[in-house]
Amino acid sequence: MFNPETERLDKINESLSLIQCRTGLTFGTDSYLLAAFSRPAPRGICVELGGGTGVVSLLAASRDRFARVHAVELQPYFADLIGRNASLNHLEDRVTALCADVRELNQNTFGGEVHAVMSNPPYMKADSGRNNAAPEMNIARREENGTITDFCAAAKRLLRWGGSFAVVYRPDRFADLLCAMRENGLEPKRAVFVYPSASDKPCLVLTEAKKGGSSGMVFARPLIIYADKASQTYTDDMQKIYDDFSLEHLF
Repeated sequence: MFNPETERLDKINESLSLIQCRTGLTFGTDSYLLAAFSRPAPRGICVELGGGTGVVSLLAASRDRFARVHAVELQPYFADLIGRNASLNHLEDRVTALCADVRELNQNTFGGEVHAVMSNPPYMKADSGRNNAAPEMNIARREENGTITDFCAAAKRLLRWGGSFAVVYRPDRFADLLCAMRENGLEPKRAVFVYPSASDKPCLVLTEAKKGGSSGMVFARPLIIYADKASQTYTDDMQKIYDDFSLEHLF
């Protein structure tokens, strides 16, 4: 179930336990914010593209955002890890893993169109920056197995008309994200820029698009994480997100 030599077991938000690979990407603020940002459909089906450890799906399921969440993960080890984490948290009836390439998904993969898709996709282009020593990190961080356009195309194929697509991404690639969304019939509707502190540049952007939506986009007020970075003191806005599991107060 758990290998302490290659894995670690952590207690995280929402009283969840999470097994994480020591050489892979670990749970961070981006994942929590994506789960809290996703538009609820309590009776609906959601698909997460690029599941990793499954933490975004687990968070959403634990807060009853969706009736069921299917986490799609390319790497077999991590697809298995999602299943183990779901069982560990007694969410195996709500969260399931599928080892697959997002580029091969279609509306029949999950028995029909789904209500929502969410993704924390690779942020970096395949040829940018220095490669990581651990191959699993390269796959998670770089577009080696699908570009942002491929992820948006997958969301388009999976979503029903009017369904929502929630993404957390890097601000420097915000234009790429918006272009990829529109190219695939996903109209950007809401966005939140996230700042580590009031004196920093944005580090993340959360964006929601709607399949077949009309034009018109709403920007939330900036989300500043820390009132004091040195002491790791959260702003009132960030604390409210942890308390309410929602970013609606920012709009």
